[in-house]
Order: sequence, then C-alpha cells, then structure tokens
Amino acid sequence: MPASPQRPSLLSARPAGPLPGTQKVGGTGRNLWVHALVLAWFVAEAVLVVVHRFVPEAVWLMVHVLMLGAVSTAILVWSQHFADTMLRRQAPGGRPLHVARLAAHTVGALLVVAGLLTEVWALVVAGGVLVAAGALTHAAVLARQARGALPSRFGGLVRYYVAAAVCLPVGVTFGVLMARGGAGTEAYGRGYVAHVTLNVLGWVGLTVLGTLVLLWPTVLRTRIEPGADAAARRALPVLLAGVLVVLAACATGWLPLVAVGAAVVLVGTGTVVRHLVAQGRAAQRGAWGFAAWSLAASVVWFAGSVAAFGVRVATAPSWAAAQDAVGALLAPFVVGFAAQVLLGALTYLVPVVLGGGPARRRRTEAVVGAGGLYRVVVANGGLALYLLPLPSWVRVVLSLGGVATSLASLVPARRAGGGARAAPPAPGPGAGAGPAAATARDDAARAVAARRDAQARRPRAGAVTAAVATLALAVVGGVAADPVAAGVGSGGTSGAATSTAAGGTTVVVTGRTTTVEVEAADMRFVPDVIPVPAGDRLVIELTNTDDDVHDLVLADGSTTGRVAPGETVTLDVGVVVGDLDGWCSVAGHRLMGMTLTVDVGDVGDVGDGGDGGTSAAGAPSVGAHAGHGTTGEGSLGASDADLMGGPGDGFVARDAALAPAETDPAGDPVVHRRTLTVTEAVQEVAPGVEQTVWTFDGTAPGPVLRGKVGDVFEITLVNDGTIGHSVDFHAGALAPDEAMRTIAPGESLTYRFTATRAGIWMYHCSTMPMSLHIANGMFGAVIVDPPDLAPVDREYVVVQSELYLGAPGASADDAKVAAAEPDLLAFNGYANQYRYDPLAARVGERVRVWVLDAGPNRPSAFHVVGGQFDTVFHEGAYALPAGTSGGSQVLGLLPAQGGFVELAFPEAGTYPFVTHAMSDAERGAAGAFAVTP
Repeated sequence: MPASPQRPSLLSARPAGPLPGTQKVGGTGRNLWVHALVLAWFVAEAVLVVVHRFVPEAVWLMVHVLMLGAVSTAILVWSQHFADTMLRRQAPGGRPLHVARLAAHTVGALLVVAGLLTEVWALVVAGGVLVAAGALTHAAVLARQARGALPSRFGGLVRYYVAAAVCLPVGVTFGVLMARGGAGTEAYGRGYVAHVTLNVLGWVGLTVLGTLVLLWPTVLRTRIEPGADAAARRALPVLLAGVLVVLAACATGWLPLVAVGAAVVLVGTGTVVRHLVAQGRAAQRGAWGFAAWSLAASVVWFAGSVAAFGVRVATAPSWAAAQDAVGALLAPFVVGFAAQVLLGALTYLVPVVLGGGPARRRRTEAVVGAGGLYRVVVANGGLALYLLPLPSWVRVVLSLGGVATSLASLVPARRAGGGARAAPPAPGPGAGAGPAAATARDDAARAVAARRDAQARRPRAGAVTAAVATLALAVVGGVAADPVAAGVGSGGTSGAATSTAAGGTTVVVTGRTTTVEVEAADMRFVPDVIPVPAGDRLVIELTNTDDDVHDLVLADGSTTGRVAPGETVTLDVGVVVGDLDGWCSVAGHRLMGMTLTVDVGDVGDVGDGGDGGTSAAGAPSVGAHAGHGTTGEGSLGASDADLMGGPGDGFVARDAALAPAETDPAGDPVVHRRTLTVTEAVQEVAPGVEQTVWTFDGTAPGPVLRGKVGDVFEITLVNDGTIGHSVDFHAGALAPDEAMRTIAPGESLTYRFTATRAGIWMYHCSTMPMSLHIANGMFGAVIVDPPDLAPVDREYVVVQSELYLGAPGASADDAKVAAAEPDLLAFNGYANQYRYDPLAARVGERVRVWVLDAGPNRPSAFHVVGGQFDTVFHEGAYALPAGTSGGSQVLGLLPAQGGFVELAFPEAGTYPFVTHAMSDAERGAAGAFAVTP
C-alpha cells in the first residue's frame, strides 16, 4: 500500500547528540560561526562585483568565491545536519572531524582563490588537494553513517550527498589542470565542460535535489507527497547517468552527446520536481515567503540552465567555442540557481538553528523573510536583465542590487541571532512557567501570527510593483553613470548627453544608431573601413562567409566571440567617440590582414538632429588595412629556455629511430592507410618552456610515414582543433583544390596519392597563414625509399624546425614568424633534446640519417662533428654515391628540402651533430651520437 501523506519531519526530529554548527555556547544560545563564515564569503563576493567593473578578469574569482566558498561551505554543513536527522544517528568522528574537514575546505578554497588572483599554480594545487580531501572525507563519513543506521523512509536520500561529494574532487582536479593554462585549445574546452558538469550538476545539483525532497514541503508546511521518497530514489541513478554521459562526451570529443546527457539530467530533475510542484499547489498562501519563492525560482533557473547547457555545447563548432558557450551560462547557473537556493534554504534554516521555541522561531522568520516576494522579484528580474546586452554600468548596478538583496537575507538573520543569544534560557524539563510569562509568550505568538496572516492577505501586486520600480531605477542609475555607453541624448547641443573623446574634445551623443553589415571572407573584413558619425551608437552585424572560424575584436574590448562558418552575430559596440581598430584574434589571421577600422567622423558631427533613428553605413572597402603584428606582452624569448642546464629528471627524447618500410610478400605496392587527427596541446618545447602546439596525432613534428616507390598513401585528416586546418603532402602530385582544402573543426577529409618518386618529403598544414601553422608544429616527413637503397645497421630521422615563442602556454608569436626571427631551433620538435638524450651507435656500424628542413624560414646545414659522410642523397638523387673516394661534411638544405647521409664512426666517443649555421646550432639545433665500442 502506498505510504500515507505525512507532515515533514526533516527538522523537527533530532539525531543522537548535538548537530554540527549548533552547539550551545556557555549554556545558552547557538553557535553561528558557520553562518558568519558564509556571510563573509558573500561580502567578498559583493566586493568582487564592484571590482569586476574595472577588472573583468575578476569574474573567475567571483565564481569561485561564491561556489567554492559560500555555497560549498553551506553544503558541507547542512548535508551533514540533514544526514544526522534523517538517519537519527551521530556521524562517525562527531563534531571534531566535521570541523576539521570544514576547516580544510575553507583553507583550500582560500588557497585556490589566492592562486587564481596571483597566478601561482602551486597555490591552486595545494588548495585543490585540501578541498578534494575534505570532500572525500565527507563522502566516506556519510557512507559509513548510512551503513550503520537503522532503516528509515528517507535515509536513502543520503546517497545524493555521497554521490555529490564524490563529484567534487574530480571536478576540482579538472579545475586545477585548467589553471595551468591552455585556454582556447580543444583539451581545455573539454576539461572546462567536465569541470562545470561535475561541480554544478554533480556537487551542487545532486545535493540540492536530494535536499528539496524534504526541505521543500517543510518550508511550505504541507504534507509530503505519497511516493516522493520512491521518486527520489529512482531519480538519483538517472541524474548520475546524465552526468556520466556528459563526461563521456568530454572524453570522446563528440559534442552532440552533451545534449543527450543534459536531457537525461532533465528527466531525473523532472522526476523530483513533479512532486515539488504538487506540494506547492497544495500549500497555503501564507506559506509562500522568501524561502519558498527563492527555492522555486532556483529550480526553474537550474532546469533552464541545464537545457541551455546541452543545446549550446552540442551545437558549438568546437570544444573551444563550447567553452565560450558555457561561460555565458555562468550567471544563471551560479547566481540564479546556486546562490538563490542557498539564500532560500538559509532563510528558513537559520531560525531553526537559533531555536528558542516556536514563538521565537516565528519572530525570527518574520525578520528574516520580510519583503520576501519583493526581494525575489528584484533578484530574479535583475538577473534576467543582466543577461541582456545592456551597457556595462547598468549591469554593474543590477549586480549590486542582486548582492544587496542577498545580504538583506543574511544580515537580519544575524541580528535575530543576537537577540536569540541574549534571551534567557528556556525552562528545563519539569520547570513550571509563571502565569505572567506564559501570558506574555502567548501574546507574542498571537501577535506574530496575526502579523503573518495580515502579510499573507496583502495583495502581491504591491510587492511586484515595488520590485519593478526598483529595477527601473537600477537601469536608470546605470544609464546615468555612463550615458554614452547607453546611447542616450537628444542629439542637440543644449542639454544633450556628451562624452569626451581623445584630446579632450566634447562629443555630443546623437541618439542615433549606425548599423553596419560586415562579412568575414577570404581573410578580410568587407568592408574594412566603417565610417560612423561621432556620438552614434554602432551595431555591427558580422557574417562569416569563410570556411574557417573567425571573430572580431575591437580595441575597446568589444568582441563577437568565435563565429562559425555561415553564422551571423551582432556586436553592439555602444556609442563611439573616436577611431577604433578591429581585428580577428584567431591565431595568424590579424597578421594576414584581417583587420578593420571604425572611422569616426569629425568630432562634433552630429548629423541632422539625432532623432533616435537608425542609419546604415557600409562604405566599400578601400583596400586592406595595414596588418598589425601580434607580439604579445609576456612572450618568451631564448633566455627563458635553460639550454645549458637541460630538462628535468625523467626526460625522454622523441625516438628518432626509423623502422623499415612495410613490404608486400608478393612484391605488390602497399596501401598505407593512416588517420591524422589535428589536436592542440600544451607541450614542453625546450627546458622550462611550454607552448601550445598544433599537432598531427599529438606530436610536433607529426608521425613519420614511410613507403616505397609505387606505394599508395590514403590519409584521413580529422580536425579536432579549434580553427580550420588542412594538409599538403609534397610526396604526392595532384590538384590541391579538394585534397588540400581547409576543413573546419569537427570535419574530416581523405587525401590519397601514389608515391612515384623517392626522397624525404615534407607534409604540413597549408591553411593561411601557412608560416604560423608550420611554426606551431604542423609538419612532418614522408620517406619514400629509392629502389636501390642499401641496408644499414641503424637509421634515424631528424627534422629541423624553428620555435617562435609566445607567452607561457600560448601558441607561437605570429609577429616573430612574420619577421622570420625565431627564438630557438629544434631537431624533432624539442631544442637540444639529443644533447640530453643522445642517439646510439657502435664503432664501425653504418648509420643513415634522414634530414628534413621543415622551416618555415631557416635553411639547414646538417653536420656531424668528428664524422665524414661517404654517401649523400639530396632531393631525390645521390650527390655523393657510395663507394667513391670523395666525402662530404654538410648536407645543405633549404626550407622543405631533404635527403640523407651515411657514415661510420671510427672510434668510441660522443659525436655532436648540428646545423652549421652556428647561431642556429647555439639556439637548440644540436644533438649528439653516443658511440660505444
């Protein structure tokens, strides 16, 4: 038979022993140190909201202060409280262990915030370890507590807390790894989506949904729905399955799978929410206070955010773009859901912790929940407005309003707490209360009840009207703080809104909007000059008609974000008062001339009166705007590499040994099938120097392919990068139109050719700017054996290339590439690696070394110190055939040329090999043979 409906008993029941965070102090009152800690995190968040206006990077601190600080602290405390209550059993370790893991979490959260603020990764690692340790301990304590408890109807809800606590350490691990760098790469995008999934959907989402099963009817003072507990038990594996599906998408790189996982999470959420809705309908009107409205709004934001999360990530053109898509959902996830559910819960729970009897608790509830509907409408309406493309100061004012309403929920609670502590202790068991005291308590209880009933009867329209008026004032205040950005003004010279342009000249805000349609096509913006009258608001509608991903960044910080091929986005620049440069920030595109200029007319040109209408500007292109170099601030140089000291312990050089070509037993040509996957990864390229390299199959240079004349190579190129890429095989002769075309992220193509001529041939990405793609590691070698190739004892392959160092963890500096000014050179992708880990040979062995100069700019003069070449094969022909009396000292190669040399070492020792362009050798193009007897 179904369980009969019952009143919620989540907070009325008491576990064995005192509850965490509610111990008596001095025999009276309650310990509110946890509440004070949460309040401190909220105050820090309020400060960051203001700082964010001037330091946009503070957004990451805002997220971590709120989620890792306030929200996670409350989860650790209250989930243990609820577990104690539902299981009616004290947790293992009691209060000391609970305080210890809460302290570890707090210190860890502070270290993470400090590490993000100072960019010291060691602090982030240390903080992440403490947070993860606290969460794992929390999970272990709850699991052990549940195993030893007597059966109870709602004891199974503790499994939500255990599962959530297991999610947090994994999510923190992803966060720590991302703090190392690599933003904008595919790996970083995958890690970012996994990080958000585990921390928001797992750690916070599971905890909240499990708690609401009992907290929601408790807040509404209504009966628990029959079957609510069974529905919650069914929902948990569904929710976990959804989280795991999203993680599987991150692991496999299949973006559409994220939508599947989000849909599964929504199914599990709906299983729980169905009962919450029924309880909300059954509740009396007077029960709908601030706590109830906040909890209801938070669930709506959660469901909407999960749905948007699945759609935006699944439809993103790449994982890097998915990172941007998820970043746009931080406000609804973090503020609309997490912060609001925390405030709603605390508003109800704090009076319970304060205690003091029913009358005092009702009095505290009245203080904490005063103006509940008004505050909820202000908070949620402000968040909805914040998500719109409003001027920055309007958004700042709305943010401050949201923080103010949040603190308004906590400060009165603190004040009420002080009153509770000052109150005299309740009489003990058996102690009689005097008639006067009893009468006073009864009168107070009746007064509070009457006030609550009167508030319930007030029309809600009044609260909503006041909230709308407050939001309107916030918008007006933001516009007043920066009228130019808001595009307001009459356009006249008398009493019109004005702004100051460079040089101190006053610009009148016209009130008009100039809308411009711009195309990104053939590595150009068309038009690339946008004339705009001074004081107009500028709106750019950018359409990407190219085959590659682009964006538009303006010098004032405005940006479209990444725009996929065929996509159109709108950029609201705001009121313009002076010229602005713009460019595509995708690596190398600015260098190729993908720039534009916003050309503001003479200051004071206000047109014909500023009637608030819309004008269209679209002057024809006047020629490509001069390209700007992108030598980034903080780019590394040769001095940042410790070429003399060498890499750390455990370094292993890339294996330069070359395997023989595959042959067919029947002597027929071999078909070599290979998939080359383009990825982006942070790799060490010299001792102490890490860069983001663009790789074929995870290595730079890419894998060496080998065959014989007549063999067929069938190569499938898969682009798992964040921008367009291609491949050009010099070993094949065919029209480049189709086989060498650029493919967008997520696409693939098959390149098939027959090797008709012998040699060591270069392959590389041919997407423009080609020099930058090669400099970032997108090159490799195809070796086609000459028919008369003699056997040797050892074969090695050495590919020379140049390193143009960008900022730590970033890709190559395209301005250095354009100037052909490399910082370092390398054999097989790592400077001096074969000096630290020499190639092996024995005395008298015949050694063949294949050499390719991948460039993109510098020639090579391969030389072995102490050795003499008796055979030289250069660009498909023997320059020095074997068996002649002559010798050779250098194999000279221009970029993209290759060949091989053969030699034998006369005695044991170390034989360095270098490019005999000695400045290049001293910058990393050096190695050695270790010859043994």
